[in-house]
Amino acid sequence: MSYFYELKTASGNQLWLKISSAEKNIAWEQAQSHSHKLARYNAYLNHLSLHTFLNWLKDWLAEESLPQPSICNGEDSLPSIWEVVNGAAIGVGERRIVLIPSETMDLEELCVPQEWVDIPSFAADYYLAVQVNLEADEDECFLGVCGFTTHRQLKNFGSYNSTERTYVMPAENLTANLSVMLVTLGLSVKEEIPELPSLSEAEAQKLLQLLGDASVYFPRLRVDVSFEKWAALLDNDEWRIQLYHRRIGRLVVATTTTSANNLSNWFQNMFHAGWQSLNAVLNTESANLAFAFRQREFAVREVSVGGIKVIDLGMQLGNQSVALLVGLTQEDELKVGIRVQLHPASGQTYLPPNIKLALLSSSGATLQELKSRSQDNFIQLKRFTCPIGKNFRIQVAINDFSITENFMIEPLALDSHE
Repeated sequence: MSYFYELKTASGNQLWLKISSAEKNIAWEQAQSHSHKLARYNAYLNHLSLHTFLNWLKDWLAEESLPQPSICNGEDSLPSIWEVVNGAAIGVGERRIVLIPSETMDLEELCVPQEWVDIPSFAADYYLAVQVNLEADEDECFLGVCGFTTHRQLKNFGSYNSTERTYVMPAENLTANLSVMLVTLGLSVKEEIPELPSLSEAEAQKLLQLLGDASVYFPRLRVDVSFEKWAALLDNDEWRIQLYHRRIGRLVVATTTTSANNLSNWFQNMFHAGWQSLNAVLNTESANLAFAFRQREFAVREVSVGGIKVIDLGMQLGNQSVALLVGLTQEDELKVGIRVQLHPASGQTYLPPNIKLALLSSSGATLQELKSRSQDNFIQLKRFTCPIGKNFRIQVAINDFSITENFMIEPLALDSHE
């Protein structure tokens, strides 16, 4: 395969892969979205290791007719992890593989951060020691996979370094041939992991304030924060993303996040506080935008039910308001079609310039985003579908103001709105 890079010094069992110049450029560019030099370089090494190995792994597993690998929790989750922890996770079916990259060429031991071992949602089945060589000529950079160990081996036979909060396995105890990993994919190689203690919102905010300071280069090693509390913070997608944003200086000062709206209730004409049915506002000052919304929707596909919420943008914008409109179409028992628009309110003709309307995943990753121009009388996300039982978020943001609406869809009967 073109991914292999032959080295005379390589053993017959060790895998060597060439790192492309294009991947290096992409990795370096994306690594700039971190708070300091060490975090940027950590992201750089992890990106190179993850994508170079993943490309090879896809081909290898395809030849063996095994499930295709994917990045655990998606690419959007990586910056918030690499800001504070070394390692990258790949999913293969129900199994998880974590790559631990290092530039040490004479690798004596594999050092796995405790997060990848003792946080249930992070823990892997297999851990691979990856050597990254960037000192060669531009066209001769490579990574080598020295070998792997399992979660059970790491817990039972590895040593724990409390200062670095890592589990350590000597290199001579690693299995060099990755084919061994392939034939054990169906086996259980993971020890039981106790659940993390709960962390209150107040405790989390204190930790975010303390650890969100980018001058704290290694927040995971703070001696005044127990690993259990740190792990609980990191395990929460929303808090981890907040931590990342604080550390890179993108903290939104005035942010509001609402409790979840159950869209299933909208089909029963029951709306969360602050929301109204579109039908309920037809005889009010908002009738014009509600009517426009309904007309556009019926022209594309009939909307079963719609809701509207007026949002005050605050004193910094002269108490200007906008109206968030959400239309639903129950497509079948498994999914609901959703259309989202943002309109001016309070008698305004146009939206404020540069106001953002975004669709976020339940973990906070941006799936769609639009920004208004100088004379937009509304903006609209691309229509999307949401499976029953899933969550999503809609965010409206401008300057230092942000409000996020959380939505959930519980199972509902097909005739619930008939």
